[in-house]
Amino acid sequence: MTAETEDLRDHPADSRSQAQFREQVRAWCREHIPADWRATQTGASDDEFVRFQKAWFAELRSAGYAVPHWPAEWGGGLSVDQQVVLYQELAAHDAPRLVLAFVGIHHAASTLLIAGTEEQRRRHLPAILDGEIWVQGFSEPEAGSDLAALRTTARQVGNGDEFVVNGQKLWASGGLYADWCLLLARTDPGAPKRKGISYFLLDMTSPGVEVRPIRNAVGDSHFCEIFLDDVTIPAANLVGPENEGWQVAQATLGAERGMTMLELAERLGNAGFRRLVESAPLDDPVVADRLAAFDTEITGLRGLCRQIVEHGAVGPADASIVKLYYSELLQRLTDFGAEIGGLDAHTVLAKPMSSGWESGSWVLDFVGSWEWTIPGGASEIQRTIIAERGLGLPREPSVA
Repeated sequence: MTAETEDLRDHPADSRSQAQFREQVRAWCREHIPADWRATQTGASDDEFVRFQKAWFAELRSAGYAVPHWPAEWGGGLSVDQQVVLYQELAAHDAPRLVLAFVGIHHAASTLLIAGTEEQRRRHLPAILDGEIWVQGFSEPEAGSDLAALRTTARQVGNGDEFVVNGQKLWASGGLYADWCLLLARTDPGAPKRKGISYFLLDMTSPGVEVRPIRNAVGDSHFCEIFLDDVTIPAANLVGPENEGWQVAQATLGAERGMTMLELAERLGNAGFRRLVESAPLDDPVVADRLAAFDTEITGLRGLCRQIVEHGAVGPADASIVKLYYSELLQRLTDFGAEIGGLDAHTVLAKPMSSGWESGSWVLDFVGSWEWTIPGGASEIQRTIIAERGLGLPREPSVA
């Protein structure tokens, strides 16, 4: 990191405490971020990827930087200002992404903190900090964006202390490495489709669980199918009341669409946009104009994310607005990188496994960016939520 780069990242609007914390994080980044991680993670085996991810998570945890958004009693407790500074500096110093821990520290933690029992929180939150990996078992064949159409069933058996689950889940990111799964299953087949769903914590080592990797368009197997054949889940692993899992799932999806975007927005600005500028012909006025537009949009995204974290979602569609804004901005930015990147942008077909969709391998980043407009509710779903819940427009008539 050069002195010139440090100067470019000065933040004159920082308060005194922010400036002190920023210098603390910068010093930690210079000492602890592996300088060669991009090289070692490009072409890494699955085992090497998992080992690296767990070691990097442990490094962040030891500094108190792994779960800054969690309550202090569970290992977090950084203020919003400190979280912003932390994410800015991690992105500016090109830190690896917490790819494997993402579902655990965001989706699972949010679900447990909002709707879990004290026993469930005490069992899993410390385990997540110790490296427990989670996957989300929501989507199914023919029930992706229409999540409430899921057909996986959970039948209560015995004295009511167990459920037997049968079905299939699809597009389970990181399922090959997961220890636990956030699982939605239908417990009342006769109820209206949003009323008969329950939310479970599934031990992925349970008999009857089979995980199959799906090779995607960029050649990796990040996505998986999960098959459930007479899988037994203890009733103690039910999150929230039986048949009210749809409401619990909204907490999980709210975390995916909202709170996680604070870090992702800083990554997009400090890593994605910076790499785009470094590779762009700045003497071309058309390119310069597009870059200025992207800079403005990223500034707006950062402001939206910070507002949600500081004040909470003040409107029923806020999280959907941020998710839609981020995913489509990411798609356009990576598309532009592929457009102006020349031959290299179309022939460099390898990227570090511990990077995100703004690695600078523009064609792969662009292909990967389409994933963000689909999971957690496709862009069409987000627009419907914004229209109906945010703007108060009438609901679309049912086609049934």
